[in-house]
Parts: sequence; C-alpha cells; structure tokens
Amino acid sequence: MVRASLGGAAARANRFSAEPRAAADARAHRGAHWHAGVMRVVDLERAVRTVRDHCGGVEGVPRVVASGNFASPVALLHALLAELPSVRLHALNAQPDLRLHEGVVPETTFVGPGFRRHPRLSYVPSRLSMVPRLFHGPLAPDVVVVHTTLPRDGQVSLGLEVNVLPAAIEAARARGALVLAQLNPRMPWTFGDAVLQVEDIDLGVEVDAALTTHTAGVPGDDARLIGSRVAAEIGDGATLQAGIGEVPDATIAGVLERRGLRIWTEMFSDGVLTLEKAGALDRGTPVRTSFVFGSQELYDWVDDNPRVQMLRTETTNAPSRIAAQPSMTSINTALQVDLFDQANASRIKARIHSGFGGQTDFTVGASHSPGGRAFMALRSWHPKANVSTIVPLVDEPVTSFQHGAVVTEQGVAWMWGRDEREQARNLIDHAAHPSVRDDLREEARGLGLA
Repeated sequence: MVRASLGGAAARANRFSAEPRAAADARAHRGAHWHAGVMRVVDLERAVRTVRDHCGGVEGVPRVVASGNFASPVALLHALLAELPSVRLHALNAQPDLRLHEGVVPETTFVGPGFRRHPRLSYVPSRLSMVPRLFHGPLAPDVVVVHTTLPRDGQVSLGLEVNVLPAAIEAARARGALVLAQLNPRMPWTFGDAVLQVEDIDLGVEVDAALTTHTAGVPGDDARLIGSRVAAEIGDGATLQAGIGEVPDATIAGVLERRGLRIWTEMFSDGVLTLEKAGALDRGTPVRTSFVFGSQELYDWVDDNPRVQMLRTETTNAPSRIAAQPSMTSINTALQVDLFDQANASRIKARIHSGFGGQTDFTVGASHSPGGRAFMALRSWHPKANVSTIVPLVDEPVTSFQHGAVVTEQGVAWMWGRDEREQARNLIDHAAHPSVRDDLREEARGLGLA
C-alpha cells in the first residue's frame, strides 16, 4: 500500500516542508542542480514527476542507484522506472521482484537472481570494498533511491541495508543528483552508518510494505559435516564472518558452547541471533555488519538495538579493518577449487553468475589477522551439475586464492604454509570426492604437482 503523507509522516518530524504544489513543481522543472535542504514528503505521483523531469535534463542515459539485496524499495522503484524510457539501474544482488522494461539496463558489481542471465546485463567487476569509489567516478548516480524508516528527530535509518548506499548518497549530493527515500513504518531502526539526516534526502514517499523475510531450512548431511569441521577450528574469542546458507548455519550450530565470540561481517542472518541466545557472543563488543536478512524475529531483535552497528561497505570490507579483528575467521564458498588452491565463485561456462562480492576482501583480511584463518567450504561433488568441485585447474577467472584450508564433507585440506605439491596432495586426499582422486592424481603429475 502506498500512502501520500503530506500530513501523516510530516507531522511526526518537524524538519520537513510541504511546499505548495506550484512552488514544488517550479523547483522540479529547474533541472539537475536543485536541493531543498530539507526532505519533502510527497505522494508517489509527485515523486515520479520530479524524477522524470530531473532525468530529462541529464546528458545521456540516467543512472539510478537503489538499495539492493532484500531491502529494495520496490513500490517506489517500479513507479519511477515505468516513467523512464531509458535508464541504468544499479543494484547489488537484485532479487526477482524488480520488474525491468525494455529500456532498463540492469547494472551491478554483484549479480543477483533478478539480473542473472539478463540479456542487457552490465556487470562491472569489482571487489565489494571498492564499489563505493565507483560512485564518485565512472558510475556516478543521477538518482539514488533508498528504503528507510519513518523519520524521527530529524533522522531516518537505512534499517536492514547500509552497504554501499552512504557512498552513493554522498556522490549524489556532490553532483546535484536526486535522493529519494521509500519511508516504511515496518523498517527496523538500526544504528551506526545507517542513520541519515533528513537534509540528505530530497523527497520521501511513505509506503507501508511488508519486509522480505527468510526462514532457514535444516542443513543437509553434507552441510552439517562441513560445518562441524569448520567449527572445530574456531576457539573462544574468535571473530566470525557470519553469512547465510547451510554451511554458515551448520558452523554456528557447532560453536554455541564457545564464549566471547565477535561478529565482523558484511551480512548476517538468524545464526547471529542463535549465538546471542546461547550466550556465545561477547556482550561488550558491538555486532558489526553492513546488511541483514532473515526472519521477522531477527528484524525485531535488531530494531532499536544499539549493540548492532550497521557499517558502510568501505569499513566492513576493508581488508585492513578485517585484519585488525582478533582471530578473524572467514568462511566462503565456491563453485570450483583447483589443485593450486584457486577458487572460482563467480562464473559458470564463462558467464557471470555472481561476482567477487566480499570473498576477496575477507579472504585477504582474515589471512592477515593475528590467529585468523580463511576457510573455503564447499561440497566435494556438485549435485546439480554432477561433477567434482575439486578440479585440476579452474577454467574460469579466479575469485580468490591462498586460503587457510579447503573444507568439504570429505575432510580438511590445509593450504597455508604448505608447498604446492603438498597443497595438491591435501586437496586430493582430504577434500576431493573418492571417485575422482585417481584422476586428479594423474592430472597433478601432468601439472608438475606430483
């Protein structure tokens, strides 16, 4: 449901203005370089008209940067895109609920299911930590659309997703671009870099919309075994990169008896709440992340919880900041790992499937952390493709390399500090599926690794 709120939300904050329509329309027609200096709450029609007029003055195809992952401002975005005949839409890990007409070029540095295999996809390779810099250069935004809370005390919160959005807003402010917010009363209020001043937003549209939630399934046998092997290597006081999926969930289930654990991650899901309930987390250290996705119970926990600090991507994914965390333990996955400990997590048959994401950042950062380790965790056999995930040599661009260990349901293959022949031998003997070990040994001889 979309509600115009020239009275509703504006009455809840004294730093908005509700200009007469004629004045507002006149301002909108002045083009790209106007700023009210205070957020105006308008109806959807007014917001769409303002964006359309603004983009009409943009040279070339306008670029809209929007919240991605599971916090996209879908109602506002759909209305805006429908009125822009030609536009580049930049969103990280876009989901299938975004409707893209023929004039939309989906643009991203990390491909989600909503953009994957799209015929007009514009994929920009970049480590996630570097994406914010793109907005001040080659990917400068003309419009930024974010999904926030309702305002309070002259501020709004980005809620479930901070990520690269502060950088996009700053780039927009610097070049006279527009910033719009979908103001949702259901969005949790989170702290840290999530908090924005209303002066940083030009227009707000109040939309009462349910948030996307996720209910984790029960990890399968292979995932539980992989998770238990990783968990056995995590001690008290370690810092975790806690993602989403079967293996992270299974790993967390194996560390519930640990104490003093810390979280430094680009995203987390309900596993962190499980650790909190078990008393495994260090209550004196903030839980730090860049976006959150999970159950409604998780959203209720992060709402107005000062222990959860939402940080911008430049911070969470900076290898130097990751390396500064004690016993930093990163857990990532891949489509393939070869006998040189090179991982492909991005491409299938040369076509982009996802992207670098934060894997490179966290692999490097954890490897430099005192007592830290970077684990590559995956099944030894790909069930859908019916092939081994341990291969002689990856035939796709490499996403990451030099891991601490590669972990499968078969065992733990230690990599760090071993020479290349021992690495290959460990992968074959402890990580590869038994049915391909002889073939891999033969290939290893051909590669000079045996």
